[in-house]
Amino acid sequence: MASVRLDNLSKNFGSVRAVDGVSLEIPDGELMVLVGPSGCGKSTLLRLVAGLEEPTSGGIFLDNRDVSRVKPQDRDVAMVFQNYALFPHLNVEQNMAFSLKFRKVAKPKIRSRVAEAAEVLGLADLLCRKPAELSGGQRQRVALGRAMVCQPKVFLLDEPLSNLDARMRAEMRAEIVQLHRRLATTMIFVTHDQTEAMTLGQRLCVLDHGQVMQTGSPMELYRQPAHRFVGDFIGTPGMNFVRGRLEKRDGGLAFVESGNGFELGLANGLAKHAGREVELGIRPENISITDADGGLPGTVQSCETLGHESLLRVCCGGHELVVRLPVADADGLAKAGLLFDLAAAAWFDAATGQALI
Repeated sequence: MASVRLDNLSKNFGSVRAVDGVSLEIPDGELMVLVGPSGCGKSTLLRLVAGLEEPTSGGIFLDNRDVSRVKPQDRDVAMVFQNYALFPHLNVEQNMAFSLKFRKVAKPKIRSRVAEAAEVLGLADLLCRKPAELSGGQRQRVALGRAMVCQPKVFLLDEPLSNLDARMRAEMRAEIVQLHRRLATTMIFVTHDQTEAMTLGQRLCVLDHGQVMQTGSPMELYRQPAHRFVGDFIGTPGMNFVRGRLEKRDGGLAFVESGNGFELGLANGLAKHAGREVELGIRPENISITDADGGLPGTVQSCETLGHESLLRVCCGGHELVVRLPVADADGLAKAGLLFDLAAAAWFDAATGQALI
């Protein structure tokens, strides 16, 4: 096992800066998820750690050893790719053993490692099958097993579940979490799916345009986003945003938007931002519904029923807001008054998107 440290790491492809000054520390044994939209640099970052790309600047350290210019085979890392990359003419056992044979590991040790990995991954009865005879989830487990037999210090997983259907993805997420607990090995998992990130990662690193927007536990990012982008990206659906202005009023503070206003009282931490254009960010579950004469008046545009809950899209003061409600509470609503739980709200600078508190 090994800790991973990235020190002001950058990678340019011509005039395009794919990774821009990323600094990140991943402790020994942690499951870190790199998450962000397509093109944010997360896969490039993983390839830099693997040694498949050479950094333009900055350093990559495994257990405080600088491996920035070390060949991939000498880094003691193993990478699992999105497309499995299994040899179709080899059976499961041969696919799992391939990298060990390439390294000229003794045959008894190869058999032992393959058998051990197959038992852990539930592949012991499938060792004689070819990839074409396996389901998508089984192929993914073979790809994981091929990495496991190398006994690397760091596992690198590049969107390994994206080719699976929704049900299989959920099952494989649970298997990867259990595998991490069993092996206690450092894992770096890349995904664009924030639900996958929230359920898998001990910590998340949210990336955008090659830069780290925020790093922390899933619930820390959900409840206390450091940037508007994080609040919007993390969560299904993301935060609602209402743009307005903070104004001093009657010895306190108020948030004013399109003639509507919220009295914020002393608003600890916000008073110094009086007179500033801001955005109020609030999660769908932190908006409640009252009758049309109470709260901010809104018109229900649509209702998505998900079985255990409903998502209302409500037009309010020129904004379309999403409200999460129990199914029964959403029946037959056309007009509604909206009440915001401001204790759970986040506040962002309207110009920079940075959190104010």
